[in-house]
Amino acid sequence: MPPVPAPATVRDSDRRILGLAVPALGALAAEPLYLLVDTAVVGRLGAHALAGLAVAGAILASTVWLFNFLAYGTTARSARLLGAGRPADAIAVGAQATWLALGIGILLTLLLELLAEPLVQLVAGGDDAIRANALSWLRIAALGCPAILVSLAGQGWMRGVQDVRRPLVYLIAANLASAAASPVLVYGLDLGLDGSAIANVLAQTLAAGLFLRRLAHEGSFGRPRAAEMVAQVRVGRDLLVRTLLFEVAFLSATAVASRFGADRAAAHQIALQLWFFVALVLDSLAIAAQSLTGEALGRREPVRARATARRVAELGGLLGLGFTVVLLVGHSVIPRLFTDDPAVLEQASVAWLWFALMQPATGVLFALDGILIGAGDVAFLRNVTIVAAGLGFLPMTLVAAALDLGLGGIWAGLTLFVLIRLCGGVARIYGGRWAVTGAPG
Repeated sequence: MPPVPAPATVRDSDRRILGLAVPALGALAAEPLYLLVDTAVVGRLGAHALAGLAVAGAILASTVWLFNFLAYGTTARSARLLGAGRPADAIAVGAQATWLALGIGILLTLLLELLAEPLVQLVAGGDDAIRANALSWLRIAALGCPAILVSLAGQGWMRGVQDVRRPLVYLIAANLASAAASPVLVYGLDLGLDGSAIANVLAQTLAAGLFLRRLAHEGSFGRPRAAEMVAQVRVGRDLLVRTLLFEVAFLSATAVASRFGADRAAAHQIALQLWFFVALVLDSLAIAAQSLTGEALGRREPVRARATARRVAELGGLLGLGFTVVLLVGHSVIPRLFTDDPAVLEQASVAWLWFALMQPATGVLFALDGILIGAGDVAFLRNVTIVAAGLGFLPMTLVAAALDLGLGGIWAGLTLFVLIRLCGGVARIYGGRWAVTGAPG
């Protein structure tokens, strides 16, 4: 699998970016779409079952998301080795990431089994029926943690070698199989909510099996190598801190919104979920940026890496601007797709302007994050996120709570969180210290 030649024109560059971003978007969307199907299946079991799924699903998703460095960090290292003309080594990085994923996944399963009850108690509160449903689902679904992390590692190395279509096929196949199995297990075999958890584990196991099969086909599934895994953990440490800060920021925003009352909490949830949807689309460009930047720097072509950074940032800004237009035009229509409660709609309009206007900045930010992850400049990303959370978002959120500023204060804090990181990212890109060439150390 030789390195891809450099694009000759802007059109060629856009073709390569979109050729990576579109399949990546499909892979990113596969899991949320499956969860929608699973939610529809479980919803017919009643409110307590659905609430139990929501609680347990949030615990599992939040736990697994902390280890997304298995995808992002692996993409950057594999892409650099591909660019350096070492495709076999690029795939070998994937093998080591897979061993690491297996080890972490087994530990996660053990921890979740041990801590399932207090975690569910913490999130679910005092409703015994919700707690019982959540606990049952989580104990079964936790068995799939090794498979989930193996799939993350598989997506990472395959994105790095610019094979983005197979991961999409693997994830769609696994989720379709699970979507078919879920109603059979839930209703046909009368397993109830446990059937949903079993279907989830089956889907994750099938996906992991497909990624492992591809790795074996490439002939790179060697023995674990401590030095390589330590290098991945070093990158993962910085990305883990960054991810934890994101979780703290969004959980704090939700906690403060909840203290403003049910109407504001519901409106905040609508805006936040739409923000996550937009982020999903923008993240596909960031994934393309990771792969292309790593490849260019591995080929010792910093000029090309900078040109990629500029173009991906332009596309991210344009895409964000497109979302702004859609959100502003649809400000009176889109929230009504989620609720017809007049009080909630009134509060949604408070958050809406902040949410809509931040999108161009968010689009550029995601693109620059992808560039810097691809360059392996993750320590900087960790530091700028600490600054943005500590000096921007969290103080603004506390002020919003103390002065009863409502959703406007919360979303001003989220906007500040984006803008501080954007300013740091722009300064870093223009400074040029990120564009270190050669294969990873």
